[in-house]
Amino acid sequence: MKVALILGSVRKERNGMAVASWLQEKLRARGHEVLLIDPIELALPLLDLTYEEMEDPPEKLKRLKRQIVEADGYIAVTSEYNHGVPAAMKNTLDYIGSGYARKPSAVVSYSTGPLGAARVVEQMRLIFAGLGAPTVPPSVSIPSVHEAFDEKGELRDKGHDKAVDRFLDEFEWYMGALKLMRERHGQPT
Repeated sequence: MKVALILGSVRKERNGMAVASWLQEKLRARGHEVLLIDPIELALPLLDLTYEEMEDPPEKLKRLKRQIVEADGYIAVTSEYNHGVPAAMKNTLDYIGSGYARKPSAVVSYSTGPLGAARVVEQMRLIFAGLGAPTVPPSVSIPSVHEAFDEKGELRDKGHDKAVDRFLDEFEWYMGALKLMRERHGQPT
Protein backbone atom coordinates (compact mmCIF):
# COMPACT_ATOMS: atom_id res chain seq x y z
CA MET A 1 0.00 0.00 0.00
CA LYS A 2 0.99 3.64 -0.32
CA VAL A 3 1.64 5.72 2.78
CA ALA A 4 2.02 9.50 2.67
CA LEU A 5 4.44 10.84 5.28
CA ILE A 6 3.63 14.51 5.75
CA LEU A 7 6.35 16.59 7.37
CA GLY A 8 5.37 19.53 9.53
CA SER A 9 8.55 21.50 10.05
CA VAL A 10 10.34 23.80 7.62
CA ARG A 11 13.23 24.72 9.89
CA LYS A 12 16.68 24.34 8.39
CA GLU A 13 17.95 22.12 11.19
CA ARG A 14 14.72 20.20 11.68
CA ASN A 15 14.69 16.89 13.52
CA GLY A 16 11.68 15.69 11.57
CA MET A 17 13.75 14.47 8.64
CA ALA A 18 15.53 11.89 10.84
CA VAL A 19 12.17 10.72 12.17
CA ALA A 20 10.67 10.57 8.66
CA SER A 21 13.68 8.66 7.28
CA TRP A 22 13.39 6.12 10.10
CA LEU A 23 9.65 5.70 9.39
CA GLN A 24 10.35 5.37 5.66
CA GLU A 25 12.73 2.48 6.36
CA LYS A 26 10.20 0.78 8.64
CA LEU A 27 7.37 1.17 6.11
CA ARG A 28 9.46 0.00 3.15
CA ALA A 29 10.60 -3.04 5.13
CA ARG A 30 6.91 -3.90 5.49
CA GLY A 31 6.42 -3.64 1.71
CA HIS A 32 4.81 -0.20 1.51
CA GLU A 33 5.53 2.57 -0.97
CA VAL A 34 6.25 5.85 0.81
CA LEU A 35 5.17 9.22 -0.57
CA LEU A 36 7.16 11.92 1.24
CA ILE A 37 5.34 15.25 1.38
CA ASP A 38 7.79 17.96 2.40
CA PRO A 39 6.58 21.55 2.82
CA ILE A 40 10.10 22.81 2.13
CA GLU A 41 10.04 21.25 -1.35
CA LEU A 42 6.50 22.45 -1.97
CA ALA A 43 7.24 26.03 -0.86
CA LEU A 44 3.53 26.86 -0.81
CA PRO A 45 2.41 30.41 -0.07
CA LEU A 46 -0.15 30.90 2.69
CA LEU A 47 -3.46 29.45 1.55
CA ASP A 48 -5.69 31.71 -0.50
CA LEU A 49 -7.43 29.30 -2.89
CA THR A 50 -7.60 25.54 -2.40
CA TYR A 51 -6.66 23.17 -5.20
CA GLU A 52 -10.33 22.68 -6.03
CA GLU A 53 -10.91 26.45 -6.28
CA MET A 54 -8.02 27.08 -8.70
CA GLU A 55 -8.65 27.23 -12.42
CA ASP A 56 -5.16 26.01 -13.31
CA PRO A 57 -3.25 24.76 -10.25
CA PRO A 58 0.56 24.86 -10.44
CA GLU A 59 2.37 21.59 -11.14
CA LYS A 60 3.57 21.20 -7.53
CA LEU A 61 -0.06 21.25 -6.35
CA LYS A 62 -1.08 18.75 -9.03
CA ARG A 63 1.68 16.45 -7.73
CA LEU A 64 0.53 16.97 -4.13
CA LYS A 65 -3.09 16.21 -5.10
CA ARG A 66 -1.97 12.98 -6.82
CA GLN A 67 -0.04 11.93 -3.72
CA ILE A 68 -3.02 12.61 -1.45
CA VAL A 69 -5.43 10.74 -3.72
CA GLU A 70 -3.06 7.78 -4.32
CA ALA A 71 -2.18 7.30 -0.66
CA ASP A 72 -3.94 4.58 1.32
CA GLY A 73 -3.09 6.33 4.59
CA TYR A 74 -1.37 9.38 6.06
CA ILE A 75 1.17 9.79 8.83
CA ALA A 76 1.89 13.30 10.05
CA VAL A 77 5.48 13.62 11.26
CA THR A 78 5.41 16.78 13.27
CA SER A 79 6.84 18.86 16.03
CA GLU A 80 4.91 21.35 18.10
CA TYR A 81 5.28 25.12 17.91
CA ASN A 82 4.04 27.01 20.97
CA HIS A 83 1.81 24.08 21.96
CA GLY A 84 0.28 23.85 18.48
CA VAL A 85 0.42 22.49 14.96
CA PRO A 86 3.17 24.02 12.81
CA ALA A 87 1.75 26.43 10.24
CA ALA A 88 3.47 24.58 7.38
CA MET A 89 1.64 21.35 8.30
CA LYS A 90 -1.77 22.98 8.42
CA ASN A 91 -1.15 24.98 5.25
CA THR A 92 -0.07 21.87 3.32
CA LEU A 93 -3.07 19.83 4.46
CA ASP A 94 -5.57 22.60 3.71
CA TYR A 95 -4.49 23.11 0.10
CA ILE A 96 -5.95 19.72 -0.82
CA GLY A 97 -9.36 19.57 0.79
CA SER A 98 -10.63 16.39 -0.82
CA GLY A 99 -8.93 13.05 -1.32
CA TYR A 100 -8.30 12.23 2.34
CA ALA A 101 -11.73 10.74 3.01
CA ARG A 102 -12.07 7.23 4.37
CA LYS A 103 -8.33 6.71 4.65
CA PRO A 104 -6.62 6.32 8.02
CA SER A 105 -4.34 8.92 9.46
CA ALA A 106 -1.88 8.84 12.32
CA VAL A 107 0.57 11.10 14.11
CA VAL A 108 4.22 10.68 15.01
CA SER A 109 5.24 13.68 17.08
CA TYR A 110 8.64 14.70 18.37
CA SER A 111 10.29 17.43 20.39
CA THR A 112 13.55 18.29 22.07
CA GLY A 113 11.62 18.50 25.35
CA PRO A 114 10.27 15.78 27.65
CA LEU A 115 6.72 15.53 26.22
CA GLY A 116 7.52 14.60 22.62
CA ALA A 117 5.04 17.20 21.31
CA ALA A 118 2.19 15.14 22.76
CA ARG A 119 -0.17 18.15 22.72
CA VAL A 120 -0.02 18.39 18.94
CA VAL A 121 -1.36 14.84 18.57
CA GLU A 122 -4.86 15.80 19.74
CA GLN A 123 -4.89 18.85 17.48
CA MET A 124 -3.87 16.73 14.49
CA ARG A 125 -6.67 14.28 15.29
CA LEU A 126 -9.18 17.16 14.96
CA ILE A 127 -7.63 18.36 11.71
CA PHE A 128 -7.62 14.89 10.14
CA ALA A 129 -11.23 14.36 11.29
CA GLY A 130 -12.17 17.55 9.48
CA LEU A 131 -10.54 16.16 6.34
CA GLY A 132 -12.46 12.89 6.67
CA ALA A 133 -9.36 10.83 7.53
CA PRO A 134 -10.01 9.02 10.82
CA THR A 135 -6.99 8.73 13.08
CA VAL A 136 -5.90 5.37 14.42
CA PRO A 137 -5.99 5.09 18.23
CA PRO A 138 -2.25 4.87 18.90
CA SER A 139 0.29 7.56 18.22
CA VAL A 140 4.03 7.77 18.76
CA SER A 141 5.64 10.66 20.62
CA ILE A 142 9.42 10.96 20.70
CA PRO A 143 10.77 13.16 23.50
CA SER A 144 14.34 14.45 23.43
CA VAL A 145 14.48 13.66 19.71
CA HIS A 146 17.95 15.21 19.44
CA GLU A 147 19.18 12.45 21.76
CA ALA A 148 17.06 9.65 20.25
CA PHE A 149 18.87 9.96 16.90
CA ASP A 150 22.58 10.45 16.27
CA GLU A 151 24.11 13.07 13.97
CA LYS A 152 23.72 10.70 10.99
CA GLY A 153 20.02 10.27 11.68
CA GLU A 154 20.40 6.74 13.07
CA LEU A 155 18.13 5.72 15.93
CA ARG A 156 19.98 5.41 19.25
CA ASP A 157 17.04 4.60 21.50
CA LYS A 158 15.86 1.18 20.32
CA GLY A 159 12.83 1.40 22.63
CA HIS A 160 11.23 3.57 19.97
CA ASP A 161 11.52 0.69 17.48
CA LYS A 162 9.14 -1.47 19.51
CA ALA A 163 6.68 1.38 19.98
CA VAL A 164 6.61 2.24 16.28
CA ASP A 165 6.27 -1.43 15.30
CA ARG A 166 3.11 -1.74 17.44
CA PHE A 167 1.88 1.57 16.04
CA LEU A 168 2.47 0.44 12.43
CA ASP A 169 0.73 -2.90 13.07
CA GLU A 170 -2.38 -0.98 14.05
CA PHE A 171 -2.03 1.55 11.21
CA GLU A 172 -1.70 -1.27 8.65
CA TRP A 173 -4.83 -2.93 9.99
CA TYR A 174 -6.82 0.27 9.49
CA MET A 175 -5.31 0.86 6.03
CA GLY A 176 -6.31 -2.63 4.95
CA ALA A 177 -9.80 -2.45 6.44
CA LEU A 178 -10.61 0.97 5.01
CA LYS A 179 -9.13 0.10 1.61
CA LEU A 180 -11.35 -2.98 1.46
CA MET A 181 -14.42 -0.89 2.27
CA ARG A 182 -13.50 1.80 -0.31
CA GLU A 183 -13.14 -0.93 -2.93
CA ARG A 184 -16.54 -2.37 -2.01
CA HIS A 185 -18.46 0.88 -1.58
CA GLY A 186 -16.41 3.59 -3.31
CA GLN A 187 -15.36 7.00 -2.11
CA PRO A 188 -17.86 9.64 -1.03
CA THR A 189 -18.89 12.11 -3.69
